[in-house]
Amino acid sequence: MQQQLDKWARTGAEMHFEDPLPAALCDRYGREELGRLVGADPSTVTLMNGLSVNLNLLLLSFYQPSNSRYKILIEGRAFPSDRYAMVSQAELRGFDPKEAVLEIFPRPGEHTLRTDDILKVIKEQGSSISVVCLSGVQYYTGQKFDMEQITKAAQKQGCLVGWDLAHAIGNVPLHLDRWGVDFACWCTYKYLNSGPGCIAGAYINQRHNGRRAPHLRGWWSNKETTRFEMNDECDMAIGVDSFRLCNPPPFLVALVKASLEIFEEAGMERLVKKQFLLTGYLELLLKTHFSSGQERAPSATIITPEDVAARGCQLSLIFSFTLNDVHQQLEKRGVVCDIRLPNVMRVAPVPLYNSFYDVYRFINILREVFDLCKTEGA
Repeated sequence: MQQQLDKWARTGAEMHFEDPLPAALCDRYGREELGRLVGADPSTVTLMNGLSVNLNLLLLSFYQPSNSRYKILIEGRAFPSDRYAMVSQAELRGFDPKEAVLEIFPRPGEHTLRTDDILKVIKEQGSSISVVCLSGVQYYTGQKFDMEQITKAAQKQGCLVGWDLAHAIGNVPLHLDRWGVDFACWCTYKYLNSGPGCIAGAYINQRHNGRRAPHLRGWWSNKETTRFEMNDECDMAIGVDSFRLCNPPPFLVALVKASLEIFEEAGMERLVKKQFLLTGYLELLLKTHFSSGQERAPSATIITPEDVAARGCQLSLIFSFTLNDVHQQLEKRGVVCDIRLPNVMRVAPVPLYNSFYDVYRFINILREVFDLCKTEGA
């Protein structure tokens, strides 16, 4: 970031073609690393825009409803921005979102969706579903969906399949090419550590390179070789590159590049192994000390799946005390986690920078906070 700021101060517009990270070409960078993180050919991924922008851009092209096949399947309580995107896409095509946006919810008394229930909806209503677009890892519950099985089942019914990987990339193993996913998008804020509002990423499977469905285009939709010819007609780039609209900010690309270099050095396979142990250790201590089954004891209930194949490092907790009270007391003691209304705190022992000792300290601090809440409540 400092290099880019210095370059801008020193060279101004000339920074377009000056290394490192020339502004006109900086979205070339990171493709190899991103491809490895999502399990895709580097030519099928790119850095561009923000997550919600990318989701809408992709849906404008991939959501081509007809009178009989017009629904978008999404999980209930999806991230609000995702739901807004689905609703707006349905409205833009002249459909009533109440009919076109098909939401699937957990069974009564359960917090997470069963894969069988998702597959059942796809089988029963597949002929009316145009696009299946779920979260790879659900932001509220921390549930990781069976992306491969859901993708194959939906495509068997003639649906296109996209995934919001905001909470999945850098957190869980991904194999978009192998799974045959049609499109995907993600932010780089969370596990990729670039910060709020940073540049996001997108993926389009190579089999759609020749697809003729219309989509929005801009200067950056041109092929790199002809972009600066300033032609009246867009010389459309291939695949995901044609969805780019404008020049990427090198300042933001620099933030992502720095993080991707760390992921390359650490290795995703090693991080996943540590994540398995670290999250399991947190789960064990929470259940040992704060199980809801202990009579009259303060509790922290984990609503994230126990199955390690159905989660990443996030554990979503519901407390027997007021959520905001617990959160405020944790913050005062230096614990960084967040709350999502109505009643969940998300705790994520991230393997890249958290230790087993961090987890141990968190449990002791949580016990201290519970004792304080219990005393004040009494």
